[in-house]
Amino acid sequence: MQLAFCLYKYFPFGGMQRDFLRIAQACQARGHAIRVYVLEWQGEVPPGFDVVHVPVRALFNHHRYRKYTDWVRADLARRPVERVIGFNKMPGLDVYYAADPCFEDKAQTLRNPLYRLGGRYRHFAAYERAVFGAESRTEILLITKAQAPAFARHYGTPPERFHVMPPGIAADRHRPDNVGEIRAGLRAEFGLTDDAFLLVQIGSGFKTKGVDRTLSSVAALPKDLQSRTRLIVIGQDTPKPFQLQAATLGLGSRVTFLSGRSDVPRFLLGADLMIHPAYHEAGGIVLLEALVAGLPVIATRTCGFSHFIEEADAGVILGEPFEQAALNESLAASLRDADLRRRWQANGLAFAARADLYTLPERAADVILQLPARERGSQ
Repeated sequence: MQLAFCLYKYFPFGGMQRDFLRIAQACQARGHAIRVYVLEWQGEVPPGFDVVHVPVRALFNHHRYRKYTDWVRADLARRPVERVIGFNKMPGLDVYYAADPCFEDKAQTLRNPLYRLGGRYRHFAAYERAVFGAESRTEILLITKAQAPAFARHYGTPPERFHVMPPGIAADRHRPDNVGEIRAGLRAEFGLTDDAFLLVQIGSGFKTKGVDRTLSSVAALPKDLQSRTRLIVIGQDTPKPFQLQAATLGLGSRVTFLSGRSDVPRFLLGADLMIHPAYHEAGGIVLLEALVAGLPVIATRTCGFSHFIEEADAGVILGEPFEQAALNESLAASLRDADLRRRWQANGLAFAARADLYTLPERAADVILQLPARERGSQ
């Protein structure tokens, strides 16, 4: 079959983007042709992928996304496909991969009521309803079952259209036999002594991921711990506001910001703790990548995958509503207790060996390929 995948932007270091790539490759491995519609593509194009750059521009993103949708619809009318799979919410999808939380829920609970009078709100609300509305026929791949109630509450989505996927941890995130060598190499590269603590925070979108909370927590450490602690933040975003915050807090050279990179597993093996106090996070695949690498985690309960850390007893999950003091206390206590970190590490590795954390691409491909063929011209 010819399959069409739709996503606005592809870059190699986003969690949703990596999921898209592995799902598309799983479909390709079963003999199906892959066409991808994007506004932007960064990085290499996989062999056999037909990447179509949609040539539309607009002053505002939501206007550009509407133009993207119209252009793709017209192209699909000329060159029909058997399935249309979306990784951003938009009309005309056969399958949607729900990497983002419910927009309507956030608009009603976290925004001023006046926000719902604007054009941006109307656009994203309409596009979300096109996917989740009771009258829609789009099948929905959820990355955690906790996503379903909000969508069902706002849109009356029939439960049979939800398909809860297992996580999809890549093989290169597993803890290798030469972990000691990799750990020593990374720590030497960044000038870390044997008694230094390395914290990592990984994820694009520093504001959403709670980097401000992390910086405040490092600044609140007792001086004897803070003097031994280094924080490395990795992700695709503009670091300047957070660099200014770090300077204001007196952290100076203790914080390093790195752009997205392909050697993230080295940091998971070289660090002592992952910190991820996100404001909202539908999944949070980095939590599970840390778990399978044996890296203890401190995260917020708003992360969809946080329950895996609790089930494994591989770190601390902070309650809601978030309290900065609770994060500060958990970070200091975790750094002081090496035995606790070793226990969390052992628990995480044992959990990773027995739980299904790996089959997302195959399961998603099953749903996509088992759907009835779409009617020609139905886009």
